[in-house]
Amino acid sequence: MIRVASLTVMYLVFYAADLHGQETTVSEKPKQAEQEAQVNTADYLREMQSNAVREQQASWGHWGNQADRFSTWLNHSNRLIPVYTFGITLDSLRAEGSAYADPARLENLYGSVPEGSVNSTATYFDQTDVYQLQKSAIDAGFTNIIMIVFDGMDWQTTRAAALYQQHRNAYSSGRGTGLSIQDERSMPTDFGLIVTSARNGGAKYDVNSQTMLSGDKPATGGFDSTRGGDAPWNEKPALDYLMGLDRERPHTVTDSAASATSLFSGIKTYNGSINVAIDGTQVEPLARALQANDDYMVGIVTSVPVSHATPAAAYANNVARGDYQDISRDLIGLPSSAHRNKPLPGVDVLIGGGWGEGVDKDSTQGDNFATGNKYLHQDDLRRVNIDHGGPYVVAQRTKGKRGRENLMAAAQQAADDGSRLLGYFGGQGGHLPFQTADGNFDPTFDAKGTEKYSRADIDENPTLADMTEAALLVLEQSIEGFWLLIEAGDVDWANHANNLDNAIGAVASGDAAFRSVMNWIDENNAADFTAVIVTSDHGHYLVIDDIERIVKPAE
Repeated sequence: MIRVASLTVMYLVFYAADLHGQETTVSEKPKQAEQEAQVNTADYLREMQSNAVREQQASWGHWGNQADRFSTWLNHSNRLIPVYTFGITLDSLRAEGSAYADPARLENLYGSVPEGSVNSTATYFDQTDVYQLQKSAIDAGFTNIIMIVFDGMDWQTTRAAALYQQHRNAYSSGRGTGLSIQDERSMPTDFGLIVTSARNGGAKYDVNSQTMLSGDKPATGGFDSTRGGDAPWNEKPALDYLMGLDRERPHTVTDSAASATSLFSGIKTYNGSINVAIDGTQVEPLARALQANDDYMVGIVTSVPVSHATPAAAYANNVARGDYQDISRDLIGLPSSAHRNKPLPGVDVLIGGGWGEGVDKDSTQGDNFATGNKYLHQDDLRRVNIDHGGPYVVAQRTKGKRGRENLMAAAQQAADDGSRLLGYFGGQGGHLPFQTADGNFDPTFDAKGTEKYSRADIDENPTLADMTEAALLVLEQSIEGFWLLIEAGDVDWANHANNLDNAIGAVASGDAAFRSVMNWIDENNAADFTAVIVTSDHGHYLVIDDIERIVKPAE
């Protein structure tokens, strides 16, 4: 796989914004009226995306709050995001009411009541409520909890994918239709909206000692529905608020670490935190608490590096999300900077990306960084391999071996022997190949460059759905039940690059993994004791201006 780093041939210079309020700007080529005159219906969305990036304008949509410029925002947003449930409903949350209608509960979340966040008519929930929802499912007797996180998928991205899949104008508000996560009705199901704002934009810490240096600070997070809209379909897209740039109400835009910590451990914290509270205290994610029962199993599946923020926060502790090698040590039960003397037990199944990513140095990972693979060091991988006396059957990308067959053979061995499973795949950049909207793997150029894959990149890697099947094959051996995270992480990468073709393809990839879960539930008659929660960790800033252009032409 080759990443083309420069876009100078397209006369574009992008300045990525960070999460501290610097606005993204773009220098653009003069507009050309004929830019969208013709598209190739065989892969029309790819051509639409190419034209939009090349010309920096598109009638069908844009990223950011400037309608006349295609790409002015490459980062996260404070948008409300969707949550779908299966096997359980949101009724318990509705009965309690929204935290955003209750100043006392907001103060408990943020340490103070964020200005403009109290809304007496709020019907949206907080990400910490998803943690409570999982606990409620356990208390109600559900033994299997499956969390499916489409990283970076807001309501607008979901709608774009549904429009493309359904061949027509599907919906303009609410749950929607067109994707499996929207249309599945074999189990009780529900839909709601979630606030993602972090407690603080960042913190000072020492990664070596795993201690906080800045101490508690006044919260900067919150959600103002008068500026952000009480629902995604009621937004005011011209405002700066959802990008965290409103000077009067600069509520912090979350990163994936803080949001995943909220989802899995139930607290609001600072951006960059992996299950560490604002005062430096480590918190225990639900999966680890459940694993205290020796017969309960935990699994993590992701299309991006295994030690990235979302899979990390499902299990590990670290003051810094970028301390990848130590995070992976937590995940596989080795001593880490956060757990030196008493390593965590490690997860029972870990499958994801990061394979082949070698670097000589990485200052963000502290003094114990080891030259080599920055996400999961090759010595650690060897140490836990069952062939070297470790607990994991290891399958990693291998030249000439098809990814699915390679992984499923290892999963079957782990299931037969009662062993753990570790699958390590990916390509340059650490992620699985990006699927485009038409199901192929041929991304066009975007704000980040161009992804190109060899035949081996595609053949030697499993898909997210394959990874899901392998994980379930092992986890279903559990006597007491299991907790499983499935992350479609490439939705986030696509939206960061302002690439709609990739974003729709990534949603489709995650939707296929969801279908694998539902097939497993059906085949194992597991509906009565399995709760599935599908959500995101944050939004981006796609604005669809012409829905008819997104809809796939009839063949």
